[in-house]
Amino acid sequence: QVQLVESGGGLVQAGGSLRLSCAASGRISSINAMGWYRQAPGKQRELVATITNGGITNYADSVKGRFTISRDNAKNTVYLQMNSLKPEDTAVYYCNLIQSYGTYWGQGTQVTVSS
Repeated sequence: QVQLVESGGGLVQAGGSLRLSCAASGRISSINAMGWYRQAPGKQRELVATITNGGITNYADSVKGRFTISRDNAKNTVYLQMNSLKPEDTAVYYCNLIQSYGTYWGQGTQVTVSS
């Protein structure tokens, strides 16, 4: 079994910053990709950013230049540093892990940006 535990969400004013963390435990392959997705009310879940175990990153256009994804392979943990937050960043943020054993999701953490 694989578990993903997210932390770091909360309420912040526009222009502020938050840092999300996601720790994976269980049967984790050394070759994988971890990432963050988000889902706002009434909208579909969308990709925010991903990072491979080799450090290759991918970002949604809407967050480029504001968000930074990173990971600690030794801790099986992925981070999302979110700066210059906007009200439209308000959503539930989900951690994701893709590996040969399957695809896994965290329970989600709420990020609310007030104007």
